[in-house]
Amino acid sequence: MATLAEKLIVAPGSKFKLGKLDADRTFGVQKAAAARKLERNIERLSELQYRLYAEARRAVLVVLQGIDAAGKDGTIRHVMTGLNPQGVRVTSFKVPEGEERRHDYLWRIHRACPEWGSIGIFNRSHYEDVLVVRVHNLAPKSVWSKRYRQINEFERSLSECGVTILKFLLYISKEEQAKRFEERLDDPSKNWKFSAADSRERDYWDAYLDAYDEMLEKCSTQYAPWYVIPANRKWFRNLAVSDVIAGVLERMKLEFPKPATDLSAVKIT
Repeated sequence: MATLAEKLIVAPGSKFKLGKLDADRTFGVQKAAAARKLERNIERLSELQYRLYAEARRAVLVVLQGIDAAGKDGTIRHVMTGLNPQGVRVTSFKVPEGEERRHDYLWRIHRACPEWGSIGIFNRSHYEDVLVVRVHNLAPKSVWSKRYRQINEFERSLSECGVTILKFLLYISKEEQAKRFEERLDDPSKNWKFSAADSRERDYWDAYLDAYDEMLEKCSTQYAPWYVIPANRKWFRNLAVSDVIAGVLERMKLEFPKPATDLSAVKIT
């Protein structure tokens, strides 16, 4: 029987239609069972992160993409809650400014990649340059169409240098997005998260789906796969992301390094 991760992964080279995905789907997982499994996964991630840090020979990069209100912040808050902050760096990529605009689009991405022994989390990423740039015609097709190849080569280089890359596309329906926007408007503590531009972006929904489809088809690779997460149900989103990350970390067979000296000869006085 296929694992949850195997059900969510986008096979390299396969065609994908995000608009046909049921954003409410949970693959038969029930909410109560998901809560128990998430708790176990968080415990596993804590132990595995400790081993990754101790080994200090490899790193993990988690990329989170998704339409506005898809739950990128919530995923980081709920899934990564058990990790040691000393070994995790979260980077949020907004519109390039200052020095970032005077370099190629991958320059700021490479600077934010995790060092060995660490976990890096990207809230949005280099994929904005084949998503928003494409949808809003911020660069001609002759420019952004080359970026799929450039991104694949960049990620291959990271992988060959010891960085395990996991990419998650959090997908919510247009109806769910409207509901979450309404919640932000109704809750004074969430008003700051909403802007008029968020509402205007809904006019480009279909264009974004087309951009996501091509991104998934061209940039899900063996060394840096995409996982598409039905994210209308936040509890399933959290479980799915935690399950994939914990499973990959376990398959890395992380080991504690051997001590530099013979500890049997050490005496504590």
